[in-house]
Amino acid sequence: MSDQSALQAVIFDWAGTILDHGSRAPMGAFVKAFAAFGVNISIADARGPMGMAKRDHIRMVGQAPAVAASWEQKYGRPFGEADIDALFAAFEPLNVASVRDHADFIPGALETIAQLKARGLRIGATTGYTRPIMEELMPLAAARGYTPEITVCAGDLAAGRPSPLMMWHAMAQMGIWPAHTVVKVDDTLPGIGEGVAAGTWTVGVTLSGNMVGLSAEELAALPEAERSRLRAPAEAAMYAAGADIVIDSVADLPGAIERISASLKAGKRPGYR
Repeated sequence: MSDQSALQAVIFDWAGTILDHGSRAPMGAFVKAFAAFGVNISIADARGPMGMAKRDHIRMVGQAPAVAASWEQKYGRPFGEADIDALFAAFEPLNVASVRDHADFIPGALETIAQLKARGLRIGATTGYTRPIMEELMPLAAARGYTPEITVCAGDLAAGRPSPLMMWHAMAQMGIWPAHTVVKVDDTLPGIGEGVAAGTWTVGVTLSGNMVGLSAEELAALPEAERSRLRAPAEAAMYAAGADIVIDSVADLPGAIERISASLKAGKRPGYR
């Protein structure tokens, strides 16, 4: 029987959490896909549902009031399922192409992974990316030293985020239980939601991810007061979504793992805040 008072694994998101600082690859692909159909969407529209399965993401964007109105004005009918199919067919190859240009690791990511493995923790992943997108991205990451034991993709199962199915599938494939010995790390609210629903600890990431949306260079150029201004609403949203701990980037995760390990040994469980 597994030790219920010790962490066993960390399950990461990909874009905005481990690589692609600011989660810029999918954002650009969504904007381009809608533009190809003659409908302009804002960056905020594109980022809003980030972390969900991409078909679900397209549905949410298309149903946003301003986008839905633009679509109906353009086509004389409401945004519907056939439109989601057409947009997804345009989006996926755009995202496949864009991940090649946004595959750099977030500063400190590989060092953090090494520290976690040195603690005996196992590494898995879930993602809102589809399998074809990940088939492009995973070899790029592997060539630079990052290979999770398992990556569960949107579309692999009957439901994606914020359902717990991808997390449970990853844990089952890794042979890890109970859920409170696992930590989910994610830069999106649906990703935090899947960890909460699965019963794991959740660590939200703010400054390196989708909620701030800046490259590493753009973020580094900001004064601390501006970083604090950007951090505050992202942090509040993460805690509201159920995150147990919120950090700036994956580089800060070892300290969060120490806190969670201490809480677990003290008999606490996810969500005890």
